[in-house]
Amino acid sequence: MDPIFSLPAVAALGFGYLLGSIPFGLILTKAAGLGDVRNIGSGNIGATNVLRTGKKGLAALTLILDALKGTAAVLLAHHFGGAHGIAILAGLLAGLGAFLGHLFPVWLGFKGGKGVATYIGVLIGVLWPAALVFCGVWLALAVVTRYSSLSALIASLATPAYLFVSGHPAEALLAVIMTALLLWKHSSNIKRLIAGEEPRIGAKA
Repeated sequence: MDPIFSLPAVAALGFGYLLGSIPFGLILTKAAGLGDVRNIGSGNIGATNVLRTGKKGLAALTLILDALKGTAAVLLAHHFGGAHGIAILAGLLAGLGAFLGHLFPVWLGFKGGKGVATYIGVLIGVLWPAALVFCGVWLALAVVTRYSSLSALIASLATPAYLFVSGHPAEALLAVIMTALLLWKHSSNIKRLIAGEEPRIGAKA
């Protein structure tokens, strides 16, 4: 049997999905008495929209937790997958699962975030230099443009290219899949960017 269809591989994907499905942005804003974050700004449950509540600390915590769930999924699956001889494959599948879980969480009717923080977290677990590339491109563009979405989109395009060039085809393939999904989830942002209507970083709802 192809390892990708084996029970440990499927389990890694499922584990990653469940971990990625935890909606930290929604949980934290409700716990802080700010209501449902889906009712403000872009309606997204991610850190950028949490920032629109004016709570920078809460947004930072959301960013960290959304990233860490991707990292944890990869590292834990890699560890346990080693016992079945599929450590790398298990890590990659769990990372994909975590990303899918954040985008399409079962707990929220499959309507989740846009995946930037979780994308970075998965990269940290899979190959941390790629996460540095993503964050470096994002930060440079965010400082210049003040558009989180534009910065993330360009960073997500640069990351697979870096992985291919640096000789990591399997990791690059994962990044290509995540980038394609990221672009799709940001389709409304792309339209607003073209129309000059996209809110900048720090803008309140």
